[in-house]
Amino acid sequence: MTAVRAHPRQTPNQQAHPRQAHTQQTHTRQAHHRQRRHAHDDAPDTTADFRRIASLPEGAPKEALRQDVVRAWMPMAERLAGQFRNRGESAEDLRQVAMLGLVKAVNRYDPDRGTAFESYAVPTVVGEVKRHFRDHLWGLHVPRRVQELRNRVRTAVQDLTRTPDGRTPSVADVAEHTGLSEEEVRSGMEALESYSTLSLDAELRGADDGYALVDTLGSPEPSYDRVVQREALKPCLAALPERERRILYLRFFCDETQGRIADRMGISQMHVSRLISRTCERLGEEVDREAA
Repeated sequence: MTAVRAHPRQTPNQQAHPRQAHTQQTHTRQAHHRQRRHAHDDAPDTTADFRRIASLPEGAPKEALRQDVVRAWMPMAERLAGQFRNRGESAEDLRQVAMLGLVKAVNRYDPDRGTAFESYAVPTVVGEVKRHFRDHLWGLHVPRRVQELRNRVRTAVQDLTRTPDGRTPSVADVAEHTGLSEEEVRSGMEALESYSTLSLDAELRGADDGYALVDTLGSPEPSYDRVVQREALKPCLAALPERERRILYLRFFCDETQGRIADRMGISQMHVSRLISRTCERLGEEVDREAA
């Protein structure tokens, strides 16, 4: 006698219609898609708030609602600011700049365009931070075009350095990788050293005795000015009468006192003083006239 196995009965909950199963799978995919769209916990749903902001007239209630939205999205701005850490700017300043970009994004966002606020806010905040770096953190003023070349060259050098051989890429390598000309690559490489300045007190590489960059700089040489002045005075001195020329020689080259000069010349000390003052004044006028 052959035993017949009864087919297990399915409860109503267990019976799945193919169309229902497909619908359940669709909902699952949509939920997963929503999770992927907001991978971060800093993307709140403020759609209704933006709709209300768009409908309100300018005034205190509208501004208060904008501030509420800004506060809701502040964690996102802080996260984006954190991506620019360790680039020469303090974390607090980066945060403030990111918040400024967030405020601009909230004020300018138009929900009627059909774009999610996050898609509009992220490039706005990142652009504000990048503009801050471009306009305020360069040690030397560099044209925007050169700054862009620097960024492309820096990225290309990093990419090419990751190759198995690990060699430093040449100008030609970077030009081929970026599609830039070799002249543009050289401009970008020069700008790599212009982002931050080197202190004059910085010790030179390889110096063990504290030899700093300032020690390599020269100082003004006063003797150069004396040479110029002396050469300018030569023709004027040669044109002076013998007595005035001798008095100046004794006073300024032999360091004689006016009294001793008076005794040598057989004139009074007051007369010597007047002759020195008058002669020096005339020489100065002649030199100035020649220089003009």
